[in-house]
Amino acid sequence: MTGLPRLTRAALATLPAPVARPDFDPATLKTGIVHLGIGAFHRAHEAYHTEPLLARDPQWGILGASLQRPDTRDALQPQDWLYTLAERGPAGDRLQVMAPLTGVLVAPEDPAELVRRMADPAVRIVSITVTEKGYCRSGSELDEEHPGIRHDLAEPARPVTALGFLAAALRARRAAGIAPFTVLTCDNLPANGETVHRLLARFGALLDPEFGRFIAGEVACPATMLDRIVPATTDADRAAISRAIGVEDAWPVVAEPFSQWIVEDNFPGGRPDWPAGGATLVRDVRPYEEMKLRLLNGSHSTIAYLGQLAGWASVADAMAVPALRDHVAALMREVAETLRLPPEIDCLAYQRQLIERFANPGLRHLTAQIAMDGSQKMPQRLFAPALDRMRRGQETRRIALGVAAWLRFLQGRSDHGAALTLSDPLAARLAAAARDAADCAALRDAIFAMRDLVPPDLATAPGFRAEVLEALESLVMRGAAATVERWR
Repeated sequence: MTGLPRLTRAALATLPAPVARPDFDPATLKTGIVHLGIGAFHRAHEAYHTEPLLARDPQWGILGASLQRPDTRDALQPQDWLYTLAERGPAGDRLQVMAPLTGVLVAPEDPAELVRRMADPAVRIVSITVTEKGYCRSGSELDEEHPGIRHDLAEPARPVTALGFLAAALRARRAAGIAPFTVLTCDNLPANGETVHRLLARFGALLDPEFGRFIAGEVACPATMLDRIVPATTDADRAAISRAIGVEDAWPVVAEPFSQWIVEDNFPGGRPDWPAGGATLVRDVRPYEEMKLRLLNGSHSTIAYLGQLAGWASVADAMAVPALRDHVAALMREVAETLRLPPEIDCLAYQRQLIERFANPGLRHLTAQIAMDGSQKMPQRLFAPALDRMRRGQETRRIALGVAAWLRFLQGRSDHGAALTLSDPLAARLAAAARDAADCAALRDAIFAMRDLVPPDLATAPGFRAEVLEALESLVMRGAAATVERWR
């Protein structure tokens, strides 16, 4: 606690002049969007692009919903749902108090209330950020044995998963003669709109085949690409932001100044004027999505696992090491050759911009945070470009080092002997494979044998196998820092 009065609507007039504040009365907002997964990323991205539109179009207020914990609701309710966004650049913070939220629900406390609010005809979009693992999938298909899916099929009126809530609300709307809402996923899934549409339709078909056909034919799931670095907010961030605005904000968010949102323009029920808020509406998101997943996210995962091994706590710490910075630039060049981009995209400029963004000393984007859920990220971030290069007969040496760093990370110790935390839906399976492997080759083979994780054509490719083994053996013998020097 800071000892300061709490951030509230009444306190807006007392904020220091440099602090931006809403240009509308938050009390006038109506809920037009329900967002599942009301974490920091959503509040720094979709909400950020929606906020500028609300003065002239207050029907698009956002009702947040947490599918797990009450912490966001408990922190924001005393603040009248206000929070501060700190855009952190090398020169310092730009502070803006945000007011796009009409409330926050905690789904486990009252699942029926969340379904009821999603079924409101005023709600025309349900957006989602529940991370890759929140879609209960196995590869690109629904994991029908997932405990959450089994629960929601048995008790569809009391769902626990995002898919379960979407299906329950769509059924309620359909029974009441209300048009379906648009489902807008904002997570890093490959072909995210198409993937969510397939998962939701399959879930609906398991409930009732005719309902599954309804979802397949009537529910829009546009694709998106989101690009903004949003590190976890720390207690030090909360204290510094509260001091700067003169009131206590218990739940601010920190982000880099850059933000990009590419959205497929497929909203049968209508949408906010997001282009006026900085988003780009396109017919085909795929080139942008692939560029971001492979260049930004693939580099991030590589930095994260090398950083965890070498003791580089943040992305900026890692990028301050010249050899690592050179390696990331070379990795991007290797990966960029796999992209199929329209002429209007300047891929070289994007790569240069990424290097600058990663090196931003104002951000403390922790490598431990990025290293979470690797099994859900590696296929699209590193395995996919490696497979493309392998099929062209090209080497994958830079990509292989990122894969090897992940394998080494699974062994649970840094180069200095510190314990590393494996937070992953497949943690037990991955840790057992790492523990039982007698040597580097055995570890590679155990993970590559997981055909639901590593594409079989890639797992059996002699060149890729050799490059990963060479990198892994170097990481074990020399450590991450020395290996990166060798890979320059």
